[in-house]
Amino acid sequence: MKFRWDNRYLHWGVTAFLVIAASMLFYYGIFHMKTLIVGIKTFLGIMAPIIYGVILAYILSPLINLFEQKLIYPQLEKHNIKLQKKGKRAIRWGCVLFSMFLFWIIIYALLMMVLPQLIRSIMSIIYSFPYYVKVIEKWLNSFVEHGWKLNPEMLDMINQYSVKAQEYLTTDILPQMQDMLKNVSAGIFDILIFMKNFLIGAIVALYVLADKEKFVAKSKMMVYAILPHKWANMLIRVMRFTDKTFGGFIYGKLLDSAIIGVLCYFGMLLLDLPYPILISVIIGVTNVIPFFGPYIGAIPCILLILVVDPIKGLYFAIFILLLQQFDGNILGPKILGESTGLSSFMVIVAIMIGGGLFGVPGMIAGVPVFAVLYALIWRLINHSLNDKKMPAEEETYINIDCLDEQTGEVLPLCKEEKHKVSPEELEARKNNFFMKIWNPLSGLVITIWKYLLRILNIIWGYIKKAGIFLKNRYVELNNKREKNK
Repeated sequence: MKFRWDNRYLHWGVTAFLVIAASMLFYYGIFHMKTLIVGIKTFLGIMAPIIYGVILAYILSPLINLFEQKLIYPQLEKHNIKLQKKGKRAIRWGCVLFSMFLFWIIIYALLMMVLPQLIRSIMSIIYSFPYYVKVIEKWLNSFVEHGWKLNPEMLDMINQYSVKAQEYLTTDILPQMQDMLKNVSAGIFDILIFMKNFLIGAIVALYVLADKEKFVAKSKMMVYAILPHKWANMLIRVMRFTDKTFGGFIYGKLLDSAIIGVLCYFGMLLLDLPYPILISVIIGVTNVIPFFGPYIGAIPCILLILVVDPIKGLYFAIFILLLQQFDGNILGPKILGESTGLSSFMVIVAIMIGGGLFGVPGMIAGVPVFAVLYALIWRLINHSLNDKKMPAEEETYINIDCLDEQTGEVLPLCKEEKHKVSPEELEARKNNFFMKIWNPLSGLVITIWKYLLRILNIIWGYIKKAGIFLKNRYVELNNKREKNK
């Protein structure tokens, strides 16, 4: 008897395979979590060059589209020049190679701007460290000379922590120096591995960019061959939405960070602040990380300038605060717009989860990934509400109390609640409840407010003294510099 092929067998086989594979992953995920994590890390380590290549190709793809669709092909059409397949292939490879060349030129320029100044800054800090220690000692002595008295509790705390710091240095840090050297050597080895994988990834990116339309077409063929038309169309729409969300966020964030870095550089030149190129590059690069990036970059830069000149460090802190306010309220919304559709709370959650799982790359990619998942979940919710013929507008559910179980009508106040409690009785209950809460707490609130005002007055007094002290020190330093000159 001749066997006749039936597509149902294929669907059953694929379904059985997926169920068995999911069951095995679920079992290993629960009982062999460490082994599963090691396996995932090993797989990602093997696939690292390909992953880097795909990411690099995704970043450079709009640049190639710009060269082809905005510069080259319009000029060819203008002069009625028609190309054969080989001619189009040559143009594609030329655009790919030129885009890759521009990418490496930008990387080289950034490294040449940052590395020399970074080395000079570190060497300057190392050579000037004894001088900074003497300056701190003079400051402490001047505190005493100007009548600044520390409380006995503060002195005890300083002595206690100084002893603990000395014990920590002798008992913990010194024995761990060998381990630290091992970690440094391991870090250098990891950097070399990353550079090797990235170079291989750049080669992979060349071939991905050269045939990107073919890869997309073959992926669609596989989707339509395996899935039903309805699910295939849905998956392709999801991938288009993912590409739009990722592309809008990544490219917009890169442009926003570049503008912030340039503005920071010119602002530092106008304010005559030290290390303008180094600090501007750090601010621009860390600004790629949403929400936390500006603080990650600003804090070490402020400390670096404070070591050189405290007054200029204060100027830089004020300048970077104003710059980040401009970025967060004006520049960022103009460039990014509503590319993610997430609230500030959800952005923080996405960054925390992404950073906790994958480090800095997770902090950058966590927001668009979370935005895609959020949009997909809400599409399912809206689809379910439409099937139930319920309103899908968020404003409808703000003041809703319940839905009529028979008609599905939105009721602002449940009918049963109306019959049970009258408005007068409900108002009386509220008044009694608030009076019971307020009477015992009113005295406590007044006492806390009084102590808070005292604390604020003390802090304000210290701030004024610190301002006068810094001003005097600044005048003394200027006088010494003029005498030395």
